[in-house]
Amino acid sequence: MLYGFALALTALAMFHVGHQGICRRNTRVTLVLGGLIGHLLIVRLVMTLADAGTIQEIYRYLFVPCALAPMLHGILLGRTVGGFSAVYVSLIGALLVPTNDVMNYLIVSLVAGMTAVISTDRVRRRVQLLRAGICVGFVMVGLALVLGKLDAMSVFGDESMNRIQILATGSGIAFATALATAMIISGLLPMFEGVFNLTTDISWLELSDLNHKLLKQMQLEAPGTFHHSLVVAALSEAAAESIGANAPMCRVCSYFHDVGKLKKPGYFIENQHDDRENPHDTLTPTMSALIIIAHVKDGVDLAVKHKLNPRIIQVIQEHHGDSLVYFFYRKAQERKKEDMEKVERRLENVEDLPKVEEKNFRYQGSRPSTRESGIICLADTIESASRTLRKPTPAKIRALVEELIRAKINDGQLDGCPLTLGELALIKESFSKTLHSMMHSRIDFPKPEDKGNATRRGSSVDGDPQPDGRFSSFVDRSN
Repeated sequence: MLYGFALALTALAMFHVGHQGICRRNTRVTLVLGGLIGHLLIVRLVMTLADAGTIQEIYRYLFVPCALAPMLHGILLGRTVGGFSAVYVSLIGALLVPTNDVMNYLIVSLVAGMTAVISTDRVRRRVQLLRAGICVGFVMVGLALVLGKLDAMSVFGDESMNRIQILATGSGIAFATALATAMIISGLLPMFEGVFNLTTDISWLELSDLNHKLLKQMQLEAPGTFHHSLVVAALSEAAAESIGANAPMCRVCSYFHDVGKLKKPGYFIENQHDDRENPHDTLTPTMSALIIIAHVKDGVDLAVKHKLNPRIIQVIQEHHGDSLVYFFYRKAQERKKEDMEKVERRLENVEDLPKVEEKNFRYQGSRPSTRESGIICLADTIESASRTLRKPTPAKIRALVEELIRAKINDGQLDGCPLTLGELALIKESFSKTLHSMMHSRIDFPKPEDKGNATRRGSSVDGDPQPDGRFSSFVDRSN
């Protein structure tokens, strides 16, 4: 009892020191401690059944779901928490087994638990949980053979048939226990995510379905914004992969980050057509800025209405921070300068001129507070600015990325974001590489000199003759 109390205090101390971020949330502390207690109760139940003769002693440890708490915590809270669980369910659980088998249980539980944590790192498909269960089963059988619980060499002795039966039964129990553990966790994951407000990579991939009602509406009513969101998703996902951040989360949140533009899609440049009048031409810069700024609040409202994941709502709030709507701020300053010239000519009164204050041209959102939110903030800015590049080269793209990220840092937008300088360097490299692959140049197709040449060129390019040269002219316009 004293040993168990000492180990429990040690576990609490190590958890507090090594996982301070999790300790700030009572729900996650409850998840960790509840998982450890539940795992240990199952160990105690198995040992009680073995002592009562319900479970044969030789199979005692093979019935223990050594992967339960480590696998559950590893998937929901990360492999460091999973490793913590593997260590302490092994140490404390060793006090619940017979004294002569403490080392055997400790080795089996610790190695099987660590195997579960390692094999479920970055799980994105439920079938990966079953594969992890199979790996744990192999490990448990191997350890049972090494520790002498299942003697494979004795199958060639006088009682070989009995030994073969023991080996087969033990192996079956180990695999059944490991697979059952993986299947139970797979089935209960949605419940744990909902109760403890967590989202696994499996759920993020399920949320990445482009058939969501809001995304389909965006495709129809704001196609430019939809395309912009897809490019931002590609940029942010690759950048997150490069620094070990949550790439599936970045991808899904990027799809929805500009969903607020659905309220007034025509007021955003990516949804405007060359043959239509720009609605901002009839508005003052201040009013235009208010409309642009409002898309963040509108996005949050739509996200809440459609019950989107809280992490998505957080990214919508933070993807612009409190940055300046520079275009309309500069336009307002230029207009005020013109008005001041009229004042000097006594055509206007100074009191009648509107004030141009920078705070009126800044977004009202929060600055990025997570690595994923910071990555999406940078990707959103860089994707928009990259459209202005003429004949993009690797050097131009790299210079643009460097300049925009430096501007964000100087404006303090990343002050609350845990991105390090080393991670920012990797993000810059990823953005430059991804943009260069998307904006690669194409060769200029020569215009046909006559009808016959047009036919030959059309046939050689895509196998579909175009006697009037429409393919060539289309390619020229697309470039």
